[in-house]
Amino acid sequence: MSNMIQSAMDQVAALTWAAYEKAFAAGVLPAGGEMVTVTIEIPRDTSHGDYASNFAMAGARELHMAPRAIAQAIVDHLELEGSYFQKAEIAGPGFLNFTLGPKWYGEVLRAIEEEGPDYGSGDRGAGKRVMVEFVSANPTGPMHMGNARGGVLGDTLANVLARNGWNVWREFYVNDAGNQIDKFARSIYARYMQIVLGEDAVPFPEDGYQGEDIKELAQAFYEASGSDYKNEPEEDALFAMAQFGLERNIPKMKEDLNKYGIEYDQWFLESSLHNSGAVAGTVQLLTDKGWTYEKDGALWLNTTELLKKKYLAEGKTQEQVDKLDLKDDVLRRANGFYTYFAADIAYHRNKLEERKFDLAINIWGADHHGHVARLQAALDGLGLDGSHRLVIVLMQLVNLLQDGKPVRMSKRTGKAIALHDLLDEISVDAARYYFNNRTPSSPLDFDLDLAVRQDSENPVYLVQYAHGRICSLITRMAEDEGAVVPAAAEVDMTLLTHEKELALLKALAQYPEELYLAARDYDPSRINRYLTALAEAFHRFYNEDECRLMGAEPAVRSARLKLADSVRSVLANGLNLLGVTAPRWSANPKKGD
Repeated sequence: MSNMIQSAMDQVAALTWAAYEKAFAAGVLPAGGEMVTVTIEIPRDTSHGDYASNFAMAGARELHMAPRAIAQAIVDHLELEGSYFQKAEIAGPGFLNFTLGPKWYGEVLRAIEEEGPDYGSGDRGAGKRVMVEFVSANPTGPMHMGNARGGVLGDTLANVLARNGWNVWREFYVNDAGNQIDKFARSIYARYMQIVLGEDAVPFPEDGYQGEDIKELAQAFYEASGSDYKNEPEEDALFAMAQFGLERNIPKMKEDLNKYGIEYDQWFLESSLHNSGAVAGTVQLLTDKGWTYEKDGALWLNTTELLKKKYLAEGKTQEQVDKLDLKDDVLRRANGFYTYFAADIAYHRNKLEERKFDLAINIWGADHHGHVARLQAALDGLGLDGSHRLVIVLMQLVNLLQDGKPVRMSKRTGKAIALHDLLDEISVDAARYYFNNRTPSSPLDFDLDLAVRQDSENPVYLVQYAHGRICSLITRMAEDEGAVVPAAAEVDMTLLTHEKELALLKALAQYPEELYLAARDYDPSRINRYLTALAEAFHRFYNEDECRLMGAEPAVRSARLKLADSVRSVLANGLNLLGVTAPRWSANPKKGD
């Protein structure tokens, strides 16, 4: 697929080298040009050129000449006819500055037209398999703000990776085993027994789940089973109540996420790892490889040595490693039960070894940062190269604001804000846009008041409004002036010369690069920032008197109409990646509009 920025850089390099060879053949420049390491970049100030090459300065030592003399020889032998550039000049100590011409701008519009929804796509993933695991909230209660941010972050990252040529799999890891589920079951059991015997007759566990949702589950269990379980063995009652709660909570989670625009390829149950023997097998494999030892009746992983090996391989010195406070981890307790860490290692072994994903990406809350290197090191110990094949994207907290003040409780329910509470207040579009609006490593302030405002301060409104405005403009131009969007080949690009027109064309060309960087850095918020900047550039163009469409000379009007339609296409492309709608007539992020 097209990347016109990279194409321009490649052409600068090719034109410069061709000029050097001609200058060398003419005896103007000496041999040695092939030894020069060249950098080509986009200058911050593009008033004197759009791309700059340092060939002359970088070649001064190899060619034994002053940089400006080298630069002059290159410029004298440049052949720009038929290229993307209309001129090249020498700047400063010897920079070669190239200015883009109509051909390049025309190619930008052609690429957008021909590639349509695929514009910006790349093949850097080369079809490799990647699993993106995200949300994976404990199924012991409703999903909250952190889950909401992790959901859109993971879903959008999966979209971005797919557009970059990865074969993507989305997965939700259901923690339906272990301490949290035991606590969940005991909480329901206590509330159930309070219904049967009286609230004062049964103490509630100090560490139990206090939410109203637990009371509701206990009441539903009582209505389904009566008081039969008061005389059942506690172990049987706990198992039944855990299953009862999970059978109701997991579908609710699926329903909330579906409403949020998220669907998974698989909901993977932690219990399946225990039932299949995968946890025990993984721990045995670590033992066979010499990474475990017994102490106080428990089986421990020698995490300390695994981490030392990992950090030394990454370039840390022995002195640095020795100063770290490293600790080992329990894999199997003295009572014979495996720890969550043991199950987590088995799960990731399942990803990388059994299901053969080339890369596993997890979206985790920042509070899990201490777990990242330990899990990677454990996978290294299994020979699975976890340090490179497991990527953890750590996500900071969300601060929900209204009237400038933090909001922690739902006005409707009086409980902590859950995802379904939020989606009762604002649209899915606003939620998805805002939760992906900052890089994952930055805390996010989510302003509920701003999210429903219809002005340029609200980024989702700004972007959606730009798309709707262009759709309305195209319809109005057809109805009022009989003007239709032309094919790119029919546009006279020499007529688009205003700085706001050229800025918009350059912004359109930037999209493939933003998609690549978003995938490379695991930061889909780059798409938000790009779309906001593109929408702002369009509004500046549209509001510029010298760039008017209505009443413009037909050929100019036609070129500007094609430019506007190309913006519309790229805005729709990016909004689709975010899972946000691209309205055709208006942009109203309020719920129900």
